[in-house]
Amino acid sequence: MKALIKKFSEINIQDVPQVGGKNASLGEMFNELSSEGVQVPDGFATTSEAFWLFLKENALEDKLELLMKELDHKEYTNLVEKGKKARDLILDASLPKGFSEEILKAYHDLGKGKDVEVAVRSSATAEDLPQASFAGQHESFLNISGDEAVLEAVKKCFASLYTDRAIKYREDQGFKHRDVALSVGIQKMVRSDCGSSGVGFTIEPESGFPDVIHLSGVWGLGENIVQGTVNPDEFYIFKPTLKLEKNAILQKKLGRKEKTMVYAESNGHSSTVNIETEASKQDQFVLNDEEVLTLGRWALIIEEHYDKPMDIEWAKDGVSKELFITQARPETVHRALREELQYEYKLREKGEILVSGNAIGSKIAVGTARILESPREADKLKKGDILVTETTSPDWDPILKRVSGVITDRGGRTSHAAIVARELGVPAVVGTYHATQNIKDGETITVSCVEGKTGFVYKGSLKYEKEELDFSSVKLPKTEAKLILSDPEKAFQLSFYPNNGVGLLRMEFIITHMVKVHPMALIRFKELKDQEVKKAVEELTTGYANKEEYFIDQLAQGIASMAAAFYPKEVIVRMSDFKTNEYANLIGGTQFEPLEENPMLGFRGASRYYHDLYREGFTLECKAIQKVREDMGLENVKVMIPFCRTLEEGRKVVLLMEDNGLKRGEKGLEIYMMVEIPSNVILLEEFAEIFDGFSIGSNDLTQLTLGIDRDSQLMGALFDENDPAAKKMISMAIEKARKAGKKIGLCGQAPSDFPEFASFLVNEGISSISFNPDALLNGIKNINKAEEKN
Repeated sequence: MKALIKKFSEINIQDVPQVGGKNASLGEMFNELSSEGVQVPDGFATTSEAFWLFLKENALEDKLELLMKELDHKEYTNLVEKGKKARDLILDASLPKGFSEEILKAYHDLGKGKDVEVAVRSSATAEDLPQASFAGQHESFLNISGDEAVLEAVKKCFASLYTDRAIKYREDQGFKHRDVALSVGIQKMVRSDCGSSGVGFTIEPESGFPDVIHLSGVWGLGENIVQGTVNPDEFYIFKPTLKLEKNAILQKKLGRKEKTMVYAESNGHSSTVNIETEASKQDQFVLNDEEVLTLGRWALIIEEHYDKPMDIEWAKDGVSKELFITQARPETVHRALREELQYEYKLREKGEILVSGNAIGSKIAVGTARILESPREADKLKKGDILVTETTSPDWDPILKRVSGVITDRGGRTSHAAIVARELGVPAVVGTYHATQNIKDGETITVSCVEGKTGFVYKGSLKYEKEELDFSSVKLPKTEAKLILSDPEKAFQLSFYPNNGVGLLRMEFIITHMVKVHPMALIRFKELKDQEVKKAVEELTTGYANKEEYFIDQLAQGIASMAAAFYPKEVIVRMSDFKTNEYANLIGGTQFEPLEENPMLGFRGASRYYHDLYREGFTLECKAIQKVREDMGLENVKVMIPFCRTLEEGRKVVLLMEDNGLKRGEKGLEIYMMVEIPSNVILLEEFAEIFDGFSIGSNDLTQLTLGIDRDSQLMGALFDENDPAAKKMISMAIEKARKAGKKIGLCGQAPSDFPEFASFLVNEGISSISFNPDALLNGIKNINKAEEKN
């Protein structure tokens, strides 16, 4: 007789036909990865043979098959009725005596004679396979203890093979109902109810970028993540520097975590309750950095063992403080995508924003908003409608295939709504908080997930375009083609474009959108005069030991995300180049910025860095770069100094950077200079002794060569990078840099707009040209043409 029970110690990945994907994976990890430090709670599984025996002894096979034959296979109008009848048949049946005895013997062995708390989970033999993976089709029961409760939970798992969503899933996947068995995994309970839990992907879930591990977590049981009940904490870990044992956490995002799911007193039966999370815990991350790195290392071990991207579940025991992996399955969304073929959606107009939240996917959808409270209202939803609801669960799966977009009040990037939207390839905006109030049922809306990690829902039908980008035929030229970037949220997606790295990373966007506060307002916080400003700074810096650390950490996270996306290619970060009027717009900025008649030619660039008004702020910028390069291990980051007027100024800044831990030449650090002032060109040989390379800022160099304010409406028509004087300046700069043996690039629009300008730069011998992302492919084409002519 074939085994009815198998202990995890007897199970490996070959046992999917017997114990299903979930239990086979747990057994595989328990046996193969424990020696590498990965902790998996012990347990056992019932086999498919046990399920078939149960059906046979209760004469259920023909009855269940008849019910499934009676199903309306076209409109599924009787799905609810047939599903309930199937489940009732199973729940009214009895477990075979010998089978029950084997379950209880294994349960007693697990608890060493005591009634131990266990998690009882379903694992269908057609579930969690790479080609068929909708998570959560069948039921799980947590915190079960005692013989009677365990046996009852096993039977409930059997019945869950016929939940409405599981029936519809098998229909959609083409599985015959009679061919699918159900195995039940019974596993020692991790007390995450008084700890924390979450999920992880060994691939960045939005873009499919392979070198990042994404973790998310909540206080208490993980059901709040899956159901999207709360917005979780998020962590991004970079694999290459994790392997080098660096602090590889690229980003940490604090979620609201308003609810904590815990166990209710229930006499051994599964029962949970969602309680309010106390305010202090909402402001605290569910994992410390060492725990994040531990889970990251485990995720890497699991991915390398299975040799494919994985979707994992983790839990932290609040009693023992230990971490565990409670599940691992193949990640299915991005594995089939061709990296060479990308689609780019662009919104061509803006409108009234109804709500915003986490953007899932990188698409745009226009459709009719349909507000539903539950799947029971499915008849209201027409094909192509955009679903608006509080949150979704696996019960929604049968109707989600009709929608062109999903919007939820609650949920994070790993909620059920987010996972299913990715699998279906539709845009979703989750965790909006107010969608069901702010959006009207039946109104036309536009869902935009192409503006970074924040998704927007606009009123009405907005114009957009969809462009197919086929990178397979793009040949990179000898002249390096680099990107000009500013937004870290787009970095992973843009890394798939053909490129030689980042020629200009503008720090200002990160300071404006992630830091938000003027650095001097953090350094001199006690001197702030405006109480509203003080309050705003206090709120932003919650959880940081000191205000300065907030600036360093936030800026470092933004830069690190960019550097990781293009690693190991060089990423040249320009130190801050706000004008005084722009600095003043930051929180607290007006108190620390002078008023200037012409900020474009005023207190900007290198002159600020050593001046008493900003020197301490520049120190924070340096500390952020140092953190990225040394602590996080991203040594592909180079630094660039903007608007450096004199040789003396250049020397002062380089020495000041050395004082702040950034010594030129140490650990491969290169310091570049922007060439944007005629003095830079005239004295380029002398500047070459101070700096490692150059980048021509053609906009500023053109306006200062021609004496034209490029922002002036009156004079704007005269501004022209193709002007002979401007081109002569560029030509001189390239020639002098080449003589000095230094790299020199150019950042600007002209080489993509004008083929003859690209040809001019190539002929002059420029080292690299950097483009905005939307101009890159055209720029590469122009460079290739120029090189072919040469």
